[in-house]
Amino acid sequence: MRPDAEFDIIVYGASGYTGRLVAEHLARQYGSGGEVRWAMAGRSAEKLAAVRDEIGAPADVPLVTADASNPASLEAMVRRAKAVVTTVGPYQLYGDAVVAACAAAGTDYLDLSGEPTWMRQVIERHDAEAKASGARIVHSCGFDSIPFELGVFFAEEAARERLGAPAPRVKGRVRAIRGGLSGGTAASGKATMEAIQKDPSLFAVIVDPFALTPGFRGPEQPRGDKVEHDADVGADVGPFMMAVINTKNIHRSNLLMGHPWGRDFVYDEMSVLIPGAPAEFAGMGEGGPQPGEGPTAEEREAGFYDLLFIALAADGRRVKVSVKGDRDPGYGSTSKIIAETAICLIQQAPEVPGGVWTPGAAMGRRLIERLQARAGLAFAIEE
Repeated sequence: MRPDAEFDIIVYGASGYTGRLVAEHLARQYGSGGEVRWAMAGRSAEKLAAVRDEIGAPADVPLVTADASNPASLEAMVRRAKAVVTTVGPYQLYGDAVVAACAAAGTDYLDLSGEPTWMRQVIERHDAEAKASGARIVHSCGFDSIPFELGVFFAEEAARERLGAPAPRVKGRVRAIRGGLSGGTAASGKATMEAIQKDPSLFAVIVDPFALTPGFRGPEQPRGDKVEHDADVGADVGPFMMAVINTKNIHRSNLLMGHPWGRDFVYDEMSVLIPGAPAEFAGMGEGGPQPGEGPTAEEREAGFYDLLFIALAADGRRVKVSVKGDRDPGYGSTSKIIAETAICLIQQAPEVPGGVWTPGAAMGRRLIERLQARAGLAFAIEE
């Protein structure tokens, strides 16, 4: 982290759909020039100024011009910040230069990536450099994968307290969810599919739960690709579209923390199939939202999610915990989560060394407490 930087946080992509929501949260919660010194960045100063006015941000929120196609502009941007929050995706198309600039400068980096093939490449290319410079590179700082990663962390804390030891097996179950995709998320999925078509070897990364734990491979994991009855839930469960990224981040968390949940830790993630829940994400097919589009303000506020985590001891005892969010997962909740995660990283976790991190491994209990206080999440032990 750069302690003498001009800004605490620069939101790169602030004129885009998700970026403006991040900026709006910072403006509402922190104003300008106070507890959090932040700025808005993007390709066009005119667009940034228009968004600043539209979201009601103070007129003195600074604007920074930077473009992913101009590495020099990115290098200049990241040198001005302790942390850069980037919402400019697909990251496999537009993220390389931002990560490289942050890793070289010692600037913290946070994104919303759910693109495991690219994240694997970032680990290979930049982990050593980030460790040397002190930059904390933190992927997946939105709905994928923080509520799931911290849900497992919270369940394991509860298991230590209630069961006397970490649980070797945790189930993640989506009980209810309401929310829609933005064009940016759809574009990221499309970019991943196109990358796999060009290089079929990338498919192995997609299906490997240990794709983000280079040098470590745990036991066989449940596939989660078909409907089955789950006695621990008392209902049928089926595939959940985001399990492909969340499971990888959770195994990386376990690795980065030194395997506190065991080297034989098993995790899977599925949707509970009961009437009325979950209504899976809309807009996945052709004719869905385009980049820059997404749910309306009313749709975001009407959205929510309810996640269940079941920690199972070897002797059959169990503890159940929940994680709930008060807005649509992909945008209303995600924008608050990434903003508060960035603040937590620079204000509450200065001792965390450089490298490619997961949010939970870097911040753990501190991040749970901040998200409950500031981002509308609720963590609870149910039984």
